[in-house]
Amino acid sequence: MEDKLVIRGIEFKSRLWVGTGKYRNFEETARAIEASGADVVTVAVRRTNIFNRDSENLLDYIDPRKYKILPNTAGCYTVEDALRYSRLAREAGVSDLIKLEVIGDEKTLFPDTPGLLKATEILAKEGFIVLPYTNDDPVMARRLVDAGAAAVMPLAAPIGSGLGIRNPYNIKIILEQATTPVIVDAGVGTASDAAVAMELGCDAVLLNTAIAGADDPVAMAMAMKHAVIAGRLAYRAGRIPRKLYATASSPIEGML
Repeated sequence: MEDKLVIRGIEFKSRLWVGTGKYRNFEETARAIEASGADVVTVAVRRTNIFNRDSENLLDYIDPRKYKILPNTAGCYTVEDALRYSRLAREAGVSDLIKLEVIGDEKTLFPDTPGLLKATEILAKEGFIVLPYTNDDPVMARRLVDAGAAAVMPLAAPIGSGLGIRNPYNIKIILEQATTPVIVDAGVGTASDAAVAMELGCDAVLLNTAIAGADDPVAMAMAMKHAVIAGRLAYRAGRIPRKLYATASSPIEGML
């Protein structure tokens, strides 16, 4: 079935997007990303050495000709910092795509939504393809799109928590009103969480800790790959309605 994810004219082969943090080393990072089948790889501009080619570099292990590098503003707690690191990534020739984070709380890592909205509007006007990490608030998701976001990325649960989708009903509302792609970001813990997100109708899943923190990151990356594919196929196939009572699976017409 023809089923491409397209954001602002950019086609993506995989609906699983992966991060690059928390791995033991660059070699493990590369092997896990390869196993995931992802073609989008997020990189924290503030925390990752991708600009200094004179020392060991993440891009020595992840070929930007093979993967779409998605810079993110992880670790930015102010609008000014988020803007600065977004512009730095573009000036370095990394991408016009930006996964925008403006963090509001150090303990929960929940977004500062007023700051996020302001930064989204500024960057969208500057020509960035803005993908904001936000909470699971349908009103804020709509406002981010109105501000110029190319997609919205609601959290499933707090970053790195592995709790899975805590509020599927809000995610469903966001999906029902969506005029842009919806990508679940943060909180996925295992393959079934990714499958649930896709079965709800999300366009993609972005995750990092669930793979990097697994006992076997390469095996978990493969599991996530298949979960996203299965969840998307199930969503498009259309599940049967839930019923309180049993229904015979064999036809009863004509039986004595």
